[in-house]
Amino acid sequence: MYINNYMFYNYNGTSIFYEQKRESEVTTNVFLHGWQRSGEDFREIIESHGITNYVLLDFPPFGKSEDIKNWNIFTYVNMLISLLDYLKIKSVNLIGHSFGGRIAIVLAAIKRDFVSRLVLLDSAGMKPKKSFKRFVKIQSYKLRKKLGLNVEGFGSSDYRALSKDMKETFKSVVNTYLEEYAKQISAQTLIIYGENDKETPIYMAKKLNKLIDKSRLEIIKNSGHFCFIDNKIKVGKMIGSFLKEE
Repeated sequence: MYINNYMFYNYNGTSIFYEQKRESEVTTNVFLHGWQRSGEDFREIIESHGITNYVLLDFPPFGKSEDIKNWNIFTYVNMLISLLDYLKIKSVNLIGHSFGGRIAIVLAAIKRDFVSRLVLLDSAGMKPKKSFKRFVKIQSYKLRKKLGLNVEGFGSSDYRALSKDMKETFKSVVNTYLEEYAKQISAQTLIIYGENDKETPIYMAKKLNKLIDKSRLEIIKNSGHFCFIDNKIKVGKMIGSFLKEE
């Protein structure tokens, strides 16, 4: 049976937007976008490489999905599992960018028989290296907060743009490290990072490559944190070929 529609799925009172175009008995390609982005990030890859069996969704509160309060990475994972179960999907390939990579890592670790292939694009989830600059920044933030001083200038641009409720979700997500989950992944995995990625640097890609047994690492020159947009033709071909491999 062939399915093609745009719908909303209700998860514990939150409306989640998704799009599906797929054959019900074939492994489904599930695209997972980054923080403050939407499923539309993958539109060009899907169309230019003839990917016809897919699900796109907007993680709340981004895109067309509703606002949330006090979610963590595992709430997002459980929401995705619930949606895929509702759609009666039996097997998936996961393609996750940045924040979406976090969700893909956890899902691939806890439902190993369900995930066939995994693509991690500039994925987050690895603990950042300690540096003196980072240490000073964190200590300055803690001191100013303790003294009741203004801390609005601290934190990433992603963090500062969020509402008060979403700041709590963001802090929970970025402070959950996924090394132990990465070790448990058994799916064939393609790791693709931009060589100039400052948000999730190359050392994180190398760490993932070391932790995931069946993984291959590709570094894309002249690309940053959005390597699949910066170099869409090359990365698109890599993804398309990898998903078609037997």
